[in-house]
Amino acid sequence: MQRRHDLDWVRILAFALLVPYHVGMYYVRWDWHVKSPELVPALEPLMVLSAPWRLSLLFLVSGVATAFLKAKLPSGFLRQRSWRLLLPLLFGMYVVVPPQAFLELVEKVPGGYHTGYLGFMSQYLQGGDIYCMAPHDCVDGPTWNHLWFVAYLWTYTLALWVVCRWLPRAWRTKAAGWIRSACSGRGILLWPMLWLVAARVLVYPHFPSTHDLTDDAYNHVQYGLVFALGYLLVNADTAWEQLRRSRHWMLALALASYAVMIAGYLQFDDFDTIPDGPVAILRTLWGVMEWSAIAAILGYARACNPKDSPLLRYLTTAVFPFYILHQTVIVVLAHNLKPLHLAPAVEGPLLILSTFALCLLGHEGIRHVGWLRPLFGLKLEPKCLPAPDAQPRAG
Repeated sequence: MQRRHDLDWVRILAFALLVPYHVGMYYVRWDWHVKSPELVPALEPLMVLSAPWRLSLLFLVSGVATAFLKAKLPSGFLRQRSWRLLLPLLFGMYVVVPPQAFLELVEKVPGGYHTGYLGFMSQYLQGGDIYCMAPHDCVDGPTWNHLWFVAYLWTYTLALWVVCRWLPRAWRTKAAGWIRSACSGRGILLWPMLWLVAARVLVYPHFPSTHDLTDDAYNHVQYGLVFALGYLLVNADTAWEQLRRSRHWMLALALASYAVMIAGYLQFDDFDTIPDGPVAILRTLWGVMEWSAIAAILGYARACNPKDSPLLRYLTTAVFPFYILHQTVIVVLAHNLKPLHLAPAVEGPLLILSTFALCLLGHEGIRHVGWLRPLFGLKLEPKCLPAPDAQPRAG
């Protein structure tokens, strides 16, 4: 299969979007690991602009990447995928993520958390709740925090492997053909949207997002679907061409859904006070915006048809170490900038630029240290072997 450089750029830009989004989490009223003393609620509508579709888009592109890998390594793709995902996940949980939990305790425990980092790590490694600010607001360990995406991606890869190994080929072929047929032409615009709307309206109220893998039905319904779509539609040219042709309309639908949804939310002081009818409408708009935004982005990427380049190859390699590092960098920087009492208009852009710079600098160090590379999802550097016709040096 021919590599999809348009989707490489979609993946890079979607991961890059995580930085301003998580910096925004520092300033809005929603719960996060550390919080600014000067909140900026006006950022919340801007955060909602990407919240419905950002992660679903990443899972869809990951499904495409999984299809390429399975085609390349039909008998060993699970082993290779596990090595590239589980090792960074474990390393992240025990090395990269702990500073986030530690600083959350430092900032949230009444009177301060004075155990020190080594004492904290001894508690963290023991597992379980370290401290609870409320019955359902506990800092525990070990935790994956923002690395939940990696755990879910591996789980969906495992599920795919089980299906391919144990489900009869005839059944798999028939099911895949039915899905590709349903999503050919305008079906690619409609059926995924209906699924995501149903998930938001029917599943989310009973099983809200948790990111804990075992009790997260809503996220599995939406992310599992788009992962499977990416895997099944990788070579469905009619679907991709329909996305390209419909990109302007889908962008207009995404923006219209967003505008109406935000206008609806602003009519109420608190989400819990919204009656059931309006809540169902707002959740419907969320699902509509989720797929229409994804369809528009994929369509515009297909229309741009970017070519391979040294920059693309560099960023494709850098994006996973960047993702592993970025949230810990944001939390540490935000905590240590507090004594400067910078205005959010100054501090926010500084956090964004500093995070990009430090993560890219971190990638530069990681990619040149052989034993660090697999801990951040990079391939081991191949050993430099002599050319087949090389002659031994005299003397």
